[in-house]
Amino acid sequence: MADSVKLIVRSVDVRVRPVHLRLPFRFGANTLTACPQLFVRVETEVAGSGSGRAEGFAAELMVPKWFDKRVQFTPHDNVAHLARAVTNAADAYANNVPATAFELFARHHEALARVGADAGLTELSSTFGQAVIDRAVIDALCRATNQSFFDAAKHNLFGIDRVDDLPGWDWPAWLAALQPLRRIEARHTVGLLDELDSMRFGVDGLPISLRAVARRYAHRSFKIKLGGDPGADLTRLRAVLTVLDAAVGEYRYTLDGNEQYASMDALIELMRGLTDLPTPLYIEQPVPRELSFGTPLPADPIAPFLMDEADGTLDAFPRGRATGWTGVSSKACKGVYKSLINRARCDHWNAEAKRPMYFMSAEDLTCQAGLAVQQDLALVALLGITHSERNGHHFGRGFGDAPAEEQAAFRRVHAGLYDDHACLRIVHGTINIDSLFAAGYAHSATPDWQATQPLARATELL
Repeated sequence: MADSVKLIVRSVDVRVRPVHLRLPFRFGANTLTACPQLFVRVETEVAGSGSGRAEGFAAELMVPKWFDKRVQFTPHDNVAHLARAVTNAADAYANNVPATAFELFARHHEALARVGADAGLTELSSTFGQAVIDRAVIDALCRATNQSFFDAAKHNLFGIDRVDDLPGWDWPAWLAALQPLRRIEARHTVGLLDELDSMRFGVDGLPISLRAVARRYAHRSFKIKLGGDPGADLTRLRAVLTVLDAAVGEYRYTLDGNEQYASMDALIELMRGLTDLPTPLYIEQPVPRELSFGTPLPADPIAPFLMDEADGTLDAFPRGRATGWTGVSSKACKGVYKSLINRARCDHWNAEAKRPMYFMSAEDLTCQAGLAVQQDLALVALLGITHSERNGHHFGRGFGDAPAEEQAAFRRVHAGLYDDHACLRIVHGTINIDSLFAAGYAHSATPDWQATQPLARATELL
């Protein structure tokens, strides 16, 4: 930990911007058409190997009905809860005593989770604000020390030193041994409302149907959403795979239940129906989060189970391991440190088991073009996950309504990542992330702060 840097967060500014999707995105029982995007700017005073003050930035969608699927709360309620979590974290982080970036996270994590729980927020909602602000702090740290996110991790500038269930883990050596990727395969999401077997493109020139997506991007990896009815899901799955057989040929796929399988009997019926189909890589969060720890998952599954929405606390994956979960997702909206800790757990448990039993995936919460998708891709690259769900570029509209000057600035410094229309560039199913290795946390262009709105307006942007 000798290379870690102490800092003080002097101010936290949080703003929002509306995002309107070009296509409706159906996941679970919810259909998303618009929502606010959160933008965070922190000003830090850095000691140690840095000097003076540095700003850091981050961005993330405030997606309703993922962090909290409870029927008694509306999408407006969900966004209000996320905004409250952001305010709680911003108040906690400002003007602290000097601390490493990880100490800042560890000092406030349990308290912020507790404050959120006391206010009736879910575990995922309670820690959302901290997850995004932590990324802005990391960005400021990287920019102050003129290091990339990957070099900062290699030298443990974050100051990660201990996790209770990994006593004696050599964090500096482990972080130094990580080999960040330069190319990531994009895994395309097939939503529950998506057209399949037409060749349809929108007026924006971007694909709409699955067959058109395959023509445009040449994906080889896919994620298929489930609705919770085994019969209907299997029928839909067969239709999707028929298109992929014809349009793609050789491919791999995952399934995402988004908590829709409320009974183990229904889940067993689904797995029974999968036996005569190509085997998915894994089945993501089929059961509700509240059933994920006390109820054992079906034994000898046709594919391993991957935890996503149930991963609301730092100890969720170890607790879920006891009931049959062997995989866990990385999402930047759940926190950089949680992803790194879960990756270390996988390495530790696999070494104990002497086989690759535990694993991580990379999933996308409709990350939009700009800081959101860039910081998530950088995290995926550091974790060494070779393929990542990427759906923000398909359901969203590039940089959307961001000012032309902002879009041009991002295009200029990330020419390999965005095309001439400021949309994510995917070539032969692969994303080139070379430009994310510059100083900062995947940040070489900055959002136009004047083109954002106060956080208090977040619920108006649905």
